[in-house]
Amino acid sequence: MNRDQLENLFDMTGRVVVITGGTRGIGRALAEGYAQAGARVVVASRNKDACAETESHLRAMGGEALGVAADVGDLEDVGRIIERAIERFDTIDVLVNNAALGGQHTVGTFTPEEWETMFHVNVRGPVFLMHAALPHLKSSPHAAILNIISAAAFLNSRWFPIYGPTKAALLGHTRAAAAELAQYGIRVNAIAPGPFATDILMSEPEEIQRFTAAATLLNRIADTDELIGPALLLTSDAGSFITGQVLMVDGGMVVAR
Repeated sequence: MNRDQLENLFDMTGRVVVITGGTRGIGRALAEGYAQAGARVVVASRNKDACAETESHLRAMGGEALGVAADVGDLEDVGRIIERAIERFDTIDVLVNNAALGGQHTVGTFTPEEWETMFHVNVRGPVFLMHAALPHLKSSPHAAILNIISAAAFLNSRWFPIYGPTKAALLGHTRAAAAELAQYGIRVNAIAPGPFATDILMSEPEEIQRFTAAATLLNRIADTDELIGPALLLTSDAGSFITGQVLMVDGGMVVAR
């Protein structure tokens, strides 16, 4: 392999990447990373103004972009994300399921409605977005699906009796989808982030931030840009022989437990 071939491994020029929850936090960082790698980026979010701002921002960076206001907890919106992407760019090469609901609960206190809402957004939405994208991914020579789960899927935590199981369920579906879709050349993987400097975490008191950082082996909270490299690895030609895997990007949080 020569230097040009090596550099081309992470090149996403011309590929269409759909990212849910793409207007802030990890999703926003991934949208910027894919745009810088040459991809045409579709970001989806419930916030219409945030979608428009992110679309303009990515275009100002020199990329091609589309913002779609949609709620992945609504199956009609899920289909519309794909429809809008195809209308604008004619194809889909990569789907990144990043949108999710968080929140802390304790066993015995949450309602059936809270349980249902979180499963609709964190599991049902991503699963059926994959279904909607599948006909288009089948025609792409570079098809990949990336599900953003969480270290919480692997941790026994009293505070996440809904959130953790939703992410564990999406991991299970990731592996099933990888086995089923390999026949079409579609790779399916997951990333399990640990603590990242999102608006939600950084709005917590400093004591909580220090406690969270100390829960990792690296003793810090990651910048959202630190997820770009792992995402590109699993969805570019650099990861062409990787499927059915979960990449822990958690600073050693799960290992430390």
